[in-house]
Amino acid sequence: MRKMAAGSFKMHCLAVMDEVQAKRETVLITKHGKPVAKLVPADKNTDDIYNFLAGKDAGASHDAAITTRHEAGPSANGSHT
Repeated sequence: MRKMAAGSFKMHCLAVMDEVQAKRETVLITKHGKPVAKLVPADKNTDDIYNFLAGKDAGASHDAAITTRHEAGPSANGSHT
């Protein structure tokens, strides 16, 4: 595992990410010699994190809460007008 200071990572982050992807090698990012983050190659066989809610109505409960508050009137949302 390669170690890299945070300042160096900041200056070269895009190149480091390309290298991690190409070489499949983990990079440990440090601040003052102490580990703070680890950059690891993404697993090509795992599900895409951005599609984990595909097909689910994630906004349904949020929409219901807004509708309920709106129907209850101005005092329900803290307004005193």
